[in-house]
Amino acid sequence: MVTTDPAALAELVSGGGVLALTGAGLSTDSGIPDYRGADGKRRFQPMTAQELLATPAARQRYWARSYVGWPRFAAAEPNAGHTAVASLQGAGLVGPIITQNVDGLHQAAGSRGVAELHGSLTHVVCMHCGERYDRSMVDEWLQLANPDFDRSATGALRPDGDVAIAESLIGDFRLAHCVVCGSDLLKPDVVMFGESVPKDLVEQCFAQVEAARVILVLGSSLAVMSGYRFIRRAVRRGIPVAVVTHGWTRATDEEVSVRIDAPLATTLTELADSLAGRRAS
Repeated sequence: MVTTDPAALAELVSGGGVLALTGAGLSTDSGIPDYRGADGKRRFQPMTAQELLATPAARQRYWARSYVGWPRFAAAEPNAGHTAVASLQGAGLVGPIITQNVDGLHQAAGSRGVAELHGSLTHVVCMHCGERYDRSMVDEWLQLANPDFDRSATGALRPDGDVAIAESLIGDFRLAHCVVCGSDLLKPDVVMFGESVPKDLVEQCFAQVEAARVILVLGSSLAVMSGYRFIRRAVRRGIPVAVVTHGWTRATDEEVSVRIDAPLATTLTELADSLAGRRAS
């Protein structure tokens, strides 16, 4: 039977062998919004990989919006939830981390062994020749190509690190090009909607799930199969699953042992502190 008792969560985690599966809800306190509201409904319609690669106009739209949003996205810092996860890992309770996030905040908080299921916005890949670049380098190219572009748009940051801007600003935006092949088919090195997670990464994550004693889901609605499949695998293997998120989650009561619907940063800080207190005593 599923329980909502934080003490049950602490008891489950205290035995160690925990694999953390994290989602966008863990990064909202860092100023990066998630795709879905508490009701589970998608609030943003992201551009698909097929749309991005189809036309230069689509790439103009994507990169102009990303160019405006990048400084704010890159300035995001780990919040107390990320810090608590790193603390639990440092204490030997949490092992591998599988994240659906593309912000690198787990690593910035000191976590290690992080599998970035959907890639990272810190890199860009050329879809023509495969060359890979730091996003900061591509940002410099875009600055040089667009010296008069107004980057001060004040729209809300979106989950992919872009900002909705006026169409009038997009038409004259100049794209960066791959310095190896000259193509403008540059794409953030993330799994966009319409793409699949690399098979070898999926298999690596399945192996980590099967080696875990407990699966701890943090800030993910599990609405998309890329994350939910790991819960299904854990359930088939008889591995208990705990979910800490704010709002709706796809995981059913039959699949979950502990379900905590609460803010992530506060809940995880209290969890890390309580387990640290147990060890001290």
